[in-house]
Amino acid sequence: MGLKEQITEDMKNAMRAKEAGKLGTIRLIIAEIKRKEVDERIDVTDEQALAIVEKMIKQRKDSISQFEAGGRQDLADIEKAELVVLNAYMPAGLSEEQIAAEVAAAVAASGAAGPQDMGKVMAILKPKMPKGTDMGAVSALIKKALSA
Repeated sequence: MGLKEQITEDMKNAMRAKEAGKLGTIRLIIAEIKRKEVDERIDVTDEQALAIVEKMIKQRKDSISQFEAGGRQDLADIEKAELVVLNAYMPAGLSEEQIAAEVAAAVAASGAAGPQDMGKVMAILKPKMPKGTDMGAVSALIKKALSA
């Protein structure tokens, strides 16, 4: 079953279970997929649907930080609930330890000496990271490794 079909099936299950929050988020995903299909006159593939979900996750993370900075915890909580539903459609990423090991290997392979060599390390790591890996977290680990 493709990602699009899985999302549609989850929408039906959320309707049956009367899970309003989950249903609303799934409907947002379906609306984005349909918008892309209509705008570009294509049939969205699983990879494109995954990119849409990934974009929506990034938007939710940005919104959460903005709402929390603005003192609107109620709205941040709504975004966090949507983020949980969206993350369910992302493939399992590497664990923190696996990412740290990859960073250490990439630093050694590139011969990076300091923060100015961060681009070299990132160039080695980016192709190795599975789709959906939080590159912001990877970047933070690289900075930590290069400043130590």
